Amino acid sequence: MSVIRAFIAVDLSAEIKDQLNQITQQLKAEMGTVPIRWVAAENIHLTVKFLGDVSLNNVQVFTEMLQAETAALKPMVISVGQLGAFPKLRSPRVIWVGVEAPPELNALQRGIAAQTARIGYAADKRKFSPHLTLGRVSRNATPQEVRKIGDVLASKKIGFLGVARIRDIHLYRSDLRANGAIYTKLFTAPFGG
Repeated sequence: MSVIRAFIAVDLSAEIKDQLNQITQQLKAEMGTVPIRWVAAENIHLTVKFLGDVSLNNVQVFTEMLQAETAALKPMVISVGQLGAFPKLRSPRVIWVGVEAPPELNALQRGIAAQTARIGYAADKRKFSPHLTLGRVSRNATPQEVRKIGDVLASKKIGFLGVARIRDIHLYRSDLRANGAIYTKLFTAPFGG
């Protein structure tokens, strides 16, 4: 049985990705050589549900579930802006840009989470917090490097970057490589069927 790593996500416009790339380049320049695994701009997306290991035999189950969850949805608009970090700005592990989403996106995420839990995929430990990951701080970063990253993030003010119109959601395959992940769209579920 073949197994893949997979996730469910919403894509962003090229304009938003370009702006996120500019922010990433600025942060890289200010942070220097601190150990951060930056996400390539073309790979930035809004993850709705990380699935982890999925049997290829179950891909059809996910496509049917996504079609059912999106059938009654209308296109929606999300706002993108504000720099942040998990768990917090001064001790970052994940660097992100925030997303303000309508209640319909949260309802979609809850529906997908409930459906995937029904077929045996673990529920998320944290509440859904829409964000766009720019980079992940290496576990090998020294306390001084983490402090430097936190200082740069605290001093960097990023306001509203724009809006993205969301019309569909995607099932992705994720292949991890030494130079970063490669994402392949396996299925797209348009809103409204």
